[in-house]
Amino acid sequence: MSTLLYRIGRAAYRRRGLFSVAWLAVLGLVVTLFLTIGGEFDDEFTIPGSESQAALDRLDEVSPAAAGVGAQLVFVAPEGATVADPQYAAAIAETVAAAGQVDQVAGVQDPFATQSISPDGRAALAPVQYSVQGPELGETALEDMQAATTAATDAGLEVEVGGAAFNTGAVTVGPLELIGVVVAVLVLVITFGSLLAAGMNLLTALVGVGIGLTGLLATSGLITLSSTAPTLALMIGLAVGIDYTLFILSRHRSQLAAGMDPEESAGRAAGTAGSAVVFAGLTVIIALSGLAVVGIPFLTVMGLGAAGTVLVAVLVALTLLPALLGFAGSRLVPKPGSRAARRERALAEHEGAPARTGGARWGAFVTRRPLLTVLVTVVGLLVVAIPALQLRLALPDASTAAEESTTRQAYDAVSEFFGPGANGPLIVFLDGLEPATAEQAAGQAAAAIGGTPTGQPGEFTGGLDDVAFAAPQVLADGTAAIVQVVPESGPQDEATTALVAELRDLADDLAADTGADVTVTGQTAVAIDVSDRLGDALLPFTLVVVGLALVLLLLVFRSVLVPIKAALGFLLSVGASFGAVVAVFQWGWLMDVFGVPATGPVISFMPILLMAVLFGLAMDYEVFLVSRMREEFVHGAAPQAAVVAGMRHASRVVVAAALIMFSVFGSFVTIEDVTVKAIAFGLAVGVLVDAFVVRMTLVPAVLALLGRSAWWLPRWLDRLLPDLDVEGAKLGRTVEAERIPEPVGS
Repeated sequence: MSTLLYRIGRAAYRRRGLFSVAWLAVLGLVVTLFLTIGGEFDDEFTIPGSESQAALDRLDEVSPAAAGVGAQLVFVAPEGATVADPQYAAAIAETVAAAGQVDQVAGVQDPFATQSISPDGRAALAPVQYSVQGPELGETALEDMQAATTAATDAGLEVEVGGAAFNTGAVTVGPLELIGVVVAVLVLVITFGSLLAAGMNLLTALVGVGIGLTGLLATSGLITLSSTAPTLALMIGLAVGIDYTLFILSRHRSQLAAGMDPEESAGRAAGTAGSAVVFAGLTVIIALSGLAVVGIPFLTVMGLGAAGTVLVAVLVALTLLPALLGFAGSRLVPKPGSRAARRERALAEHEGAPARTGGARWGAFVTRRPLLTVLVTVVGLLVVAIPALQLRLALPDASTAAEESTTRQAYDAVSEFFGPGANGPLIVFLDGLEPATAEQAAGQAAAAIGGTPTGQPGEFTGGLDDVAFAAPQVLADGTAAIVQVVPESGPQDEATTALVAELRDLADDLAADTGADVTVTGQTAVAIDVSDRLGDALLPFTLVVVGLALVLLLLVFRSVLVPIKAALGFLLSVGASFGAVVAVFQWGWLMDVFGVPATGPVISFMPILLMAVLFGLAMDYEVFLVSRMREEFVHGAAPQAAVVAGMRHASRVVVAAALIMFSVFGSFVTIEDVTVKAIAFGLAVGVLVDAFVVRMTLVPAVLALLGRSAWWLPRWLDRLLPDLDVEGAKLGRTVEAERIPEPVGS
């Protein structure tokens, strides 16, 4: 592989104009496609094949209005007044009538007719039913509904508009997210000691992320694309794009400082560092693409979209960067006497010498007492990971929205006056009823679920636990009915999840009593099913990712113990990252510092997504550090000396790469959307822990502790495994062989 990449790198260097124009043409093409066929975002979470989704689809066939997305109007009277006061009651009636005339609204329930009045009389709740699903709502649906409340607000009522119809919104990227790019530029300037090299690195990464992100956005007119997917692709593509270019460009500058010809150096850098980039990129791509096995469309698109951006970043680093190196030529050679030149000369002249760089000094420190280093590091990471034992998963709702948003204010008002369960009602769907007995069957099901009235408002007996209210409704031609079940607990509470399970257990009895096909559905049930599916997939996905790490590292390092050590280190990084996320987003530690609007369960797909991305980044750092250590060992260095020498050469680049990753991910923590915030926070912590604690502390100590056995591989396995030559060991021999002139007369 290194030889092939070497030839590609030299070809791009020689034909730099052609390669540059080709990439500009690709960028222009995807921008044109985006402008012509790009569509809109769809933030609907669906799970094909689940009971809740199948029932919702059937309900849409029977009664589109009943299956449409719902909203809520919450009317709150001033202190000392009630909504039943004449002036307020008239204003509410006028508002309900106006809301019923809003486009796409199927109906609005009069709170006085349905007795949806809070016990203290201060609030009234008017459910709104749209005739379409959430993604089909018009762009001005929220504004139109708010405009319909003018009569109530003019009368002095506080009116909040919320509900499932307005729980999600597009994720926007603002100026604060550019902080990560600014920090990345500073790190690159310090690392290279050259504005030209830093600018070239950033330009290459921006071209790659521009093509990948625009290409993804162009598909929004053809596929279901959530607003989170482009943000994730931007975050990951920008981080890996800068890092992959950094690895290759750093090797190129080192070779130039040693006196290598610029064209030869570009090819060598592509063949050596480029091989590691291909390996690292493939691990991220495979892990992200593996999200498709979960079988949830929005997660599949999210994973494939981010994987596509990473693929573009790899291709750009391997082809466009060498072309730009051709334009720069010898101008990238560190100036004589500069800090970069002195550092590279010192590294070249002191092979095997005592530690002289910060990385080498740190390597010598952590390997001086390797067993103590291993124990302290492992125990510390396990302590940080303790909160992960209480990890809870759920999909986002209005409870995690910004406090000043109308959807969050409506959610809080409903919870305060009507109980949290009113924010996430469940639907028990009875299909296949006899029209003559449909009303009786629906009432019978409601009584079994919610119990029989005791005579006191809102009080029932004989029903399921955690049910506040159950209301039957016959649909269409009388062959179907629904029972709207309002839990006492909120949509993200464990009690609501338990209630869904109880309702499904009760479904067989209800089917026997009513003769109908009984299923549990509704947006809350669908969200619970999505979270359960993702939770069940977490362990298999972990095994696949760890297994992939073992196989790939076995091929790269031709060692048994190094892959095992790398996989266990990855699990420690993931555990620490999960622990930090739970502490901040569930327990509320430092939530004000990170701008977390409310505590609650972690977004359901965050663990799998974080593992997929962090896996690739962890293996990236593993390859760059350990490959240099193995190279030193193969050339005759003692085990501990090889570790220190490897740290001397690779630590500076890994530190720079990790700081760039951390700054990019950390800047996205400023986004208001709690989904992106949690993912970005988890990745930022994961990168920091994996790079500095696991790869640069634990790994050197473990390798020093294992000694020569770290590089042991059975002979029979050595013969079976293909030689990927990631370090480029064969490259030098191949290049020299090609330069030997053929004998005269051959």
